[in-house]
Amino acid sequence: MKRYKIILAAITLVVISAMYQACSVEPEYYSQSTPELFFDTQTKVYQRMGRPFTHWAWAMADQQAHSHLVRLQEFTTDEMLVPSRYNDWYDGGDFLRNYHHEFTPTMSGVNDAWTAFSMGVAQTWSAKDDIDEYVDFDALGFPDGSRDAVLMQLQSLAAFFYLHGLDLFGGVPLYESNKGDMLPRSTDEETFAFIEGLLKEALPKLPKKTVAGAQETGSINQAAAAVMLARLYFNAGPYVRLDKFADCAAICQDILDGNYGAYALEDNWTDIFGFDNDRSTEIIWSVPSQNAQSERSVGPHSNHYGMGEYWDNGDVGNRNNGYCLVPTLDVEGKSYLYGSSRPSAKGTYRLGSPFGKFHDLDVRKQIRAYEGDGKWRGMFYYGKMVNPVTGYVCHGGNRQVKPTDTLVIVDQIARIVPQDGAEADHGNEGARWGEENSGVRLAKFSPIPWTSDKTLRGNPDIPVIRLAEVYYMLAECKLRAGDKEAAAGLINQVRKRYFADADPDPVTAANLDGWRMLDEWLIEFIGEGRRRTDLVRWDKFVTESWWDKPADNKPHFNRYPIPEQAMNSNNLIEQNPQY
Repeated sequence: MKRYKIILAAITLVVISAMYQACSVEPEYYSQSTPELFFDTQTKVYQRMGRPFTHWAWAMADQQAHSHLVRLQEFTTDEMLVPSRYNDWYDGGDFLRNYHHEFTPTMSGVNDAWTAFSMGVAQTWSAKDDIDEYVDFDALGFPDGSRDAVLMQLQSLAAFFYLHGLDLFGGVPLYESNKGDMLPRSTDEETFAFIEGLLKEALPKLPKKTVAGAQETGSINQAAAAVMLARLYFNAGPYVRLDKFADCAAICQDILDGNYGAYALEDNWTDIFGFDNDRSTEIIWSVPSQNAQSERSVGPHSNHYGMGEYWDNGDVGNRNNGYCLVPTLDVEGKSYLYGSSRPSAKGTYRLGSPFGKFHDLDVRKQIRAYEGDGKWRGMFYYGKMVNPVTGYVCHGGNRQVKPTDTLVIVDQIARIVPQDGAEADHGNEGARWGEENSGVRLAKFSPIPWTSDKTLRGNPDIPVIRLAEVYYMLAECKLRAGDKEAAAGLINQVRKRYFADADPDPVTAANLDGWRMLDEWLIEFIGEGRRRTDLVRWDKFVTESWWDKPADNKPHFNRYPIPEQAMNSNNLIEQNPQY
């Protein structure tokens, strides 16, 4: 059973610093206090420190792909979408507008993302202000270095939120405290330099993981901050029109050399996302989750209504049959995948078709099933939904599939099953024309155990940064520098764990180009909230087409509009150009 250093406060579950020995703390409730009197124990310092981390957990992992800093990175790309399934999930066309890039200041999800980053900044600086001003670390008996470790974790968290703001919106208002007046937006360059400065100052003062596989608890260590800085440099082209790949590569190499802590790739990919993944050697930073205390991503909105029987566990919520992968096949069952031997008459695409890009021998390309004793297999739900371990089935939801019939999930989004009163729709395909069984479902996070193992439910943490990203960033940097052989070698070190025998389609100097690199990013990090950023870095987000989404050819779409609500609350904020 996992053990976290957790405090249950009146309003939230707080995950606190990993530097100190984990222990169980009883709930403490407070009605009214002043900062001068509040900080009389180490526990209360951690409680205050933990509040912005709970906001981070909500922003990053609330129902995972549906969370506020993930949705705009996934549902606007060639990776995932929320199709309309007759009357289900139309939601006034909000999700269709996301997918079709109908971006406006009132678009659904934009204000949520702005709130996620900006409120995170505000809460982080508020906590840092209070601790910096009112806490006497020596008087409370903290170990040497604790003050820097606490304050620099908060500073790094602020940098993380600001990095999302820069990535999604461009230059943003820059605060170093919650004290003072509202500010206008800073330039892209000023925002970039500000984030860089925060991270460079924090890095040497943060704790470092000394043992690979030591427990992760949601706190920020040196490697996490180093990856944030590497991400900033990696995407400096779209951010500030600078080539900083060499700087990114240097940081990545230092991480792989262990200069920022001890980490290692996992041999078994399920150890990254499984029930004990807080001990994964590969995870650098993750949102903690624990059964019956702080369960994240248990029953995401992609799960079909009838999955309780399939899992042999009906005590899982959010079986709302929502998002799925962008399809590989057209309404006739022919492929949109570039280079397919059975291409669709409507054409093929370099981007998209994510399920089709997984090799058939890839161990992840199995139907997800729990095997008992904490073991599980497969990363998708697709095909005839009969559990390969138990034989239990997922029945239809009485939309287009009868409750007496076994559900068959197809890698298509189209009106395939004739319906009374909807004959005119039959044969249509597109994001507007989904059915109950349309679209392969991603089942990467929080495997569901049988009811007999119910105390495991919700135990998997949600990875935010893992070592494989460092390998891939360094590989792309080497590709761009012309060293394709070294780049291929780095990618293959990750790929090899997905095949029982030799990799049937390894990356080589001959086959590695920008398209293959984008495919490798998609395959390894599908659903982890980065696809849009990768497409923008390669100048594909608005210039390329994919299934049911023509190219926009509008460069300003590489950034989202500032939400109307944000501009109304601060009249100093100006809109992005051309919105």
